[in-house]
Amino acid sequence: MFRTVERTEAGVRLLDQRKLPAETVYVTCASADEVAEAIRLMVVRGAPAIGVTAAFGVALAASQGAGLRPSALDAAIVEARDALAAARPTAVNLFWALARMEAAARGARAAGAGNAELAARLEREAQAIHDEDLEACRAIGRHAAPLVPERATVLTHCNAGGLATAGYGTALGVIRGAVDAGKAIRVLAGETRPFLQGARLTAWELMEDGIETVLIADVAAGSLMRAGQVDLVVVGADRIAANGDVANKIGTYPVAVLAKENGIPFYVAAPTSTIDLAAATGDDIPIEQRDPAEVTEFLGRRVAPAGVAVLNPAFDVTPARYVAAIVTERGIARPPYPASLAALVPFP
Repeated sequence: MFRTVERTEAGVRLLDQRKLPAETVYVTCASADEVAEAIRLMVVRGAPAIGVTAAFGVALAASQGAGLRPSALDAAIVEARDALAAARPTAVNLFWALARMEAAARGARAAGAGNAELAARLEREAQAIHDEDLEACRAIGRHAAPLVPERATVLTHCNAGGLATAGYGTALGVIRGAVDAGKAIRVLAGETRPFLQGARLTAWELMEDGIETVLIADVAAGSLMRAGQVDLVVVGADRIAANGDVANKIGTYPVAVLAKENGIPFYVAAPTSTIDLAAATGDDIPIEQRDPAEVTEFLGRRVAPAGVAVLNPAFDVTPARYVAAIVTERGIARPPYPASLAALVPFP
């Protein structure tokens, strides 16, 4: 598969998702500030991939500052962490990864590590976050196997594939796992306005894998469900509250409501790092508001009247009552979610 994010000698190398599917272009971020900007501009996107990228950004800052005084290096790491944390507010994997890197730095210093060993420790931790995410995606695919019929049409929204993770994907990991198991899978990919992650990214990923894919307009989902053309819905998540409310790309909530109305199971696939037990409900999840130009322009050309007011939330929250199950690398959570999610999360 393609490489979404990797650490190289030159910096943090990212597949520029803004260019897909027309071009496969990689960019290298040479500083933590450049990594933060790449996250903000959606060069890289998807909650797990953002977390991995941020971890590499902290490691990059530590390696570049290894020649500083210890106190100056520690300050540089904190500065890098703060810049990365400010890049996007909703994806909890970002803050989870940064907290893990911070804990690794504290542990190294407490053990008497000098700058070189601290930097090496953070490089290892960032790579471990990357590798663990990749394995988590494959485990999600394995755990979801009983949920997917031998022949099925699966509707997905946005992109929760290899592009949104270290590789393989969460929602698309469920699909890939089913295909790998020999099941006959057809995918309906919602276009996902306004950034078109479904049209540009999900369709591209699945076609690269030779998986049968049909692109649909977002507004077609309900009528296709009513016509019996959807067997299940699988989406990813950017943050899951303790009660099972799920924040995901804008447009997920209406898909979930339509699925419930039509008796279709709606599944969420995400690693446990996406579960935020500190958020009691979806009301506690911050929702990012993005540039109005994403709505008023298309390919750089204005398509809306000048001066029109715009609301452009990047995410919505699907209440837990619409979610049939949440698939993680540690198993499947089912209602009641306060108990089942708490049992799966291996950290406070």
